[in-house]
Amino acid sequence: MRSFYSLNYSELKELLQVEGLNISGANLLFNWHYKKKNFDVCRKDLSKTTQVFLEENFQFDLPKIDTVHMADDKTVKFLFELKDGRKVESVLIPFHNKYSICLSSQVGCAMNCSFCFTGTQGLKRNLETEEVVGQFLGAWKWLRENRPGEERILNIVFMGQGEPLHNFDTVKKACEIFQAQEGTSIGTQKITISTSGYLPGLKRWKDEIPGVNLALSLHSPFEEKRNELIPINKRFPLDEVLKYIDDIPLKKKQFVTYEYLLIDQFNDSEEDAHITGKLLAGKRAYINLIPFNPFPGSEYKRPSQSRVEAFKEVLDTYKIPTLIRTTKGDDVLAACGQLNTAD
Repeated sequence: MRSFYSLNYSELKELLQVEGLNISGANLLFNWHYKKKNFDVCRKDLSKTTQVFLEENFQFDLPKIDTVHMADDKTVKFLFELKDGRKVESVLIPFHNKYSICLSSQVGCAMNCSFCFTGTQGLKRNLETEEVVGQFLGAWKWLRENRPGEERILNIVFMGQGEPLHNFDTVKKACEIFQAQEGTSIGTQKITISTSGYLPGLKRWKDEIPGVNLALSLHSPFEEKRNELIPINKRFPLDEVLKYIDDIPLKKKQFVTYEYLLIDQFNDSEEDAHITGKLLAGKRAYINLIPFNPFPGSEYKRPSQSRVEAFKEVLDTYKIPTLIRTTKGDDVLAACGQLNTAD
């Protein structure tokens, strides 16, 4: 049976119409399952015929929560088990009595980035739409049951396991479901998709997901260093990637976020900072500096706080808004670059 959570709003309306059912049921169902977060099958205000059709053709199961790890800072890492037994991790990140959720888009990842724990397991498969949406709903349900009154997930970031633009169609449809006014109604600019620079996906961005926030894993302005950190840079060089990013229409007060992972004695020098500043100066850019989060087997080391702050001071001279990201959840391997579900 098909998952209800695999359909966006327009697909659900079209399906009801094809079946000769009242299309107003789409509004009722999105309101019931997404806005009100009910997980039992909707029967209220639906015709008996529509109820029977739903029961015979759809299932409403969410990915099973296999394991939950709670960090001291209230970060929560979930290990979700999927229908085929594969597992993915997603993370709830607290901020100002609200949460952002970091979603995975693939089981494993094909990009093989050297700084990322997920990259060590390779790509197993793409996630389906219902598996992406299910992470969000499963985490929300957990909050309601375990932290009642805190079930406020206001931001979505596709920064979990996988390269989101390598699974473009699924991520695009999940965004459509999250944004639907009839359902969760999450604002376009409350959703951020991170990419290592996967050009085939970036080429589709402007026409298919405009308005959604973009975060590029930059990590170095130097080709040789970026090739080591992000191997697909050899196929899709940074200058080509930036050309497509510069062509993305941005809304008022919208920026492109450039993620810069600082690795001790590798890409955290004053020269690295100056070249990065020159590269992004004048762009509608926002820089996130992320001190490297160690994971088992990695040879990279986290830089000292003084080196991180010195790097930021250089970038400040280029008038680029720069934030040193606070590490959250690293005590349960839930921080940036630490997700992994290899058997």
